[in-house]
Amino acid sequence: MTTTTAVTTQVHRVYIKASPDAIWDAITEPDWTERYGYGGRATYDLRPGGSFRVLASQEIKDGQAARGLPVPDAAVDGEVIEADRPHRLVQTWRLLLDPATEAEGFTRLAYEIEETTAGVTRLTVIHELDGAPQLAALVAGEREAEGAGGGWDWVLSGIKTLLETGGPLPR
Repeated sequence: MTTTTAVTTQVHRVYIKASPDAIWDAITEPDWTERYGYGGRATYDLRPGGSFRVLASQEIKDGQAARGLPVPDAAVDGEVIEADRPHRLVQTWRLLLDPATEAEGFTRLAYEIEETTAGVTRLTVIHELDGAPQLAALVAGEREAEGAGGGWDWVLSGIKTLLETGGPLPR
């Protein structure tokens, strides 16, 4: 008997009027990460094998409690695979907010950062979601109407807005 598992890879791309270093900092520095997307404070040990965690914001904790779901301290965790500042960050990524997505296990996430013209940088997020169909729907923004957010498009829009205007995207 042969079993075939489909590999699902999502690619999200945005162009930002900012330097590669500014984008790298927005992705990896806790004081930046809590200002866009879902407001979680990310911590990275930026070496292969180093840990990655996003602490759940109060907004996330309140939403979890209102839906009767667990309220963990960390919303996401993982491990750094590769860190090449300011060009490429590869890591594992697991969503801990829902027992079903947590059970799907770790996925692979890559940020590719490339300056395209003076002052404009392309940020590409490649999320390999093999064996994680529920997480794939969430990060694709397919459950936004249920209050689950807009996925990677929402996060990337938040980074772009923050870096270009200095203020957050309204929630």
